[in-house]
Amino acid sequence: MKFLVIEQDLRVAGTSQGIISRSFLAKLRKSYPQSVIDVVYLKSTISEDDLHLLPVDSIQYHVLDLKIPFFTKWINKIYWRLFHVSLKDEYIYGVYASYIAKIDFKSYDHIFIRSAGLDHEIILATYNLPILKKAIVNFHDPYPLPWYVGTQKIMTNLDLFRLKKMAAVVSQAKTCSSSAQYMSHDLQYLYASKKKFYTLPHQFDASVFDLSDTKQMLLKTKKVTISHHGAIMFGRNVDILLDAYQELVENNILYQENTEFILRLKGHENNRLRNKYASIKNIQIFDTLNFSNSSNEQIYETDIAIILENGPIYCNILVGKAPFLATYNKPVLSVSPPKSELRNILLEQKYIAAMDNKEEIKFKLEQLILDRLESDSLTNPFGEYFSDINFKKSLDEILYAK
Repeated sequence: MKFLVIEQDLRVAGTSQGIISRSFLAKLRKSYPQSVIDVVYLKSTISEDDLHLLPVDSIQYHVLDLKIPFFTKWINKIYWRLFHVSLKDEYIYGVYASYIAKIDFKSYDHIFIRSAGLDHEIILATYNLPILKKAIVNFHDPYPLPWYVGTQKIMTNLDLFRLKKMAAVVSQAKTCSSSAQYMSHDLQYLYASKKKFYTLPHQFDASVFDLSDTKQMLLKTKKVTISHHGAIMFGRNVDILLDAYQELVENNILYQENTEFILRLKGHENNRLRNKYASIKNIQIFDTLNFSNSSNEQIYETDIAIILENGPIYCNILVGKAPFLATYNKPVLSVSPPKSELRNILLEQKYIAAMDNKEEIKFKLEQLILDRLESDSLTNPFGEYFSDINFKKSLDEILYAK
């Protein structure tokens, strides 16, 4: 069997999609060890990607020049208002399309086109290309951006025309999938698809990463270390979580002496949060690390991992760190909206707290702390959801969809 995978992001740092896409290739190889897997990697910047670690038969990569000509930007100021099409968007799609159109795809049994980021350039670039009729199109996030849960972006007329183009791409594709059940449901109806959107959850596989760098990792200083590594955006609520933890340590000497909360945050909130919780020595807020150091810190120094889902009402995406934490059997507390992907995946309610309920967060966090103080035994809160067997089952459903 021959697979072709067209990727936009295989980086090892600075992006969850790179981590997820690399892991997808590893799991694809495990599912079909005797198959041929060829990769075409279209990236927008020069980066060190450790491509030699990927278990594929061949990989072609191209660094695309996406700098938009001055004339295109100038004329676009008028053009999109008159014709409801962004010339800047079309120029970028055209650059990607110029590479995709040259691919000799006919000999492949299965073709994956995998999105990255919020603009979905690599998917939209396939519009009206022959390869699309044979392709499995995978959505990492909803598109366009106003449909991304938690965003503050207001829908424009141009977004509606972007939506129309994506709907056309979906109708031309052989099959479509996303990483979350709710997102697959939403996108199928958003794009008025007459074909089923399948779900292929994110994966994590350590074999495609070099995790030898541990120079910057922080060693735990308490018996129980709680940690959160990641971005704060799209309605994620870290303040209520820290407020709940603050009350725990202020009201019980046991938690003050035996626990610590380490945050590695990506965003513009770090200084504000440091100032707000400066008096609580158990709370330490740092900038993010590279993937190797961050991974080792979470694998070896973290006792309870925090997941912040998008909110405040609904989260239809699967956070990328879930399969990573599942791999290492980490107890988690997911701070989640009333309706979310993780509420349907986590095995027990003790791992989930409502993102607008400080008392519930405090209670659930306290119970997890007490569990860790009493025992070091680990169980996977996600069960078999991210197992190799489940991955292949989901993958085969997509490959052989009619």
